[in-house]
Amino acid sequence: MTKIRTPYRYDYVGSFLRPQALKDAKKAYQDGKITKEEFDKVADEEITKVVAKQKELGFHVITDGEFRRTFWHLDFMWGFEGVDHKATGNGVKFNDELAILDDTYLVGKVKAKAHPFVEYFKFLKQFEDENTVAKYTIPSPSQFFQQMIVPANFENTRKFYATNDELIEDIGKAYQDVIKQFYDAGCRNLQLDDCTWGAIVGDAAKQRYEALGIELDDVKAQLLKVNNLALENKPEDFVITSHICRGNYHSTYFTSGPYDSVADYVFEKENVDALFLEYDDERSGGFEPLSKVSSDKQVVLGLITTKSPVLENKDEIISRIREASKYVPLDRLYLSPQCGFASCEIGNKLTEEEQWAKLKLVKEIAKEVWGDN
Repeated sequence: MTKIRTPYRYDYVGSFLRPQALKDAKKAYQDGKITKEEFDKVADEEITKVVAKQKELGFHVITDGEFRRTFWHLDFMWGFEGVDHKATGNGVKFNDELAILDDTYLVGKVKAKAHPFVEYFKFLKQFEDENTVAKYTIPSPSQFFQQMIVPANFENTRKFYATNDELIEDIGKAYQDVIKQFYDAGCRNLQLDDCTWGAIVGDAAKQRYEALGIELDDVKAQLLKVNNLALENKPEDFVITSHICRGNYHSTYFTSGPYDSVADYVFEKENVDALFLEYDDERSGGFEPLSKVSSDKQVVLGLITTKSPVLENKDEIISRIREASKYVPLDRLYLSPQCGFASCEIGNKLTEEEQWAKLKLVKEIAKEVWGDN
């Protein structure tokens, strides 16, 4: 097994723009024109190509681009007992448009079963070599928890769970089971994608929760509890990181605000090995909250945006890395784009060529700052 661990000095969050062949196959499958097996064959071929591209660019971390899923988070939730979904045309309001998402809700108690994503990982793992390691991305336990207690789902969830603590307990245990499934399949690098912390930063979020009569400190405590419960008993050689995001859909976003109000919880107390943080524009605030990052964590600075094809100025990015190093030592800092290029199938507003240009820039800057370390 490869000894490479994540994060790497030049890294990425994980999702990539869906190639046209994959989009066409997905539509044909949905329209009943090809079988599931025929669609899977196309997905296998396109994942093989995107992994080859990652290697060609000289990256040491490989992902499957999330090519087998429609949504970065919901598809994973469908792999548990007690969860169902349907397409209704509903969605979540982002800054500039409505993100159309499947309604995803409970139909029973949450329990783990053989998760299909583990099989997806096994396909990816075959491409590991002495220079690369496979990373798999899944939504955080807190994301699962939050999905089931949003106002649209709250009443339904109470049919199965009288309290949030009972729901947290079952989600945490179910995640422990699935994390073990990944480990047994040979996965040593897992990334938890988490928009829950990003959803509660800023004044707008505070006002939203106050209108619902909910104390934000209670919310933070619950998010931390479910995430850390899921991570209990994880093997020491299993690297689990967290990507803290403010929303990423078709080049738009869900929330704005600095990390200050959540740093005491997630930066200091969440038991992950590294944090992938979003710092690509003024919505992100300053680097001061990084002073709260516990000394056992690494920090991946998401300074390159995936929301725009415009390439960042190299000198400005290097200057920002130096600024961040006032709060976290440079040897614990890493560089990546702020989010994936296609958190959902729709993808962000740039081309595949522009996507790869962004990654080339990440690597070029990292080499200049850290050399070959």
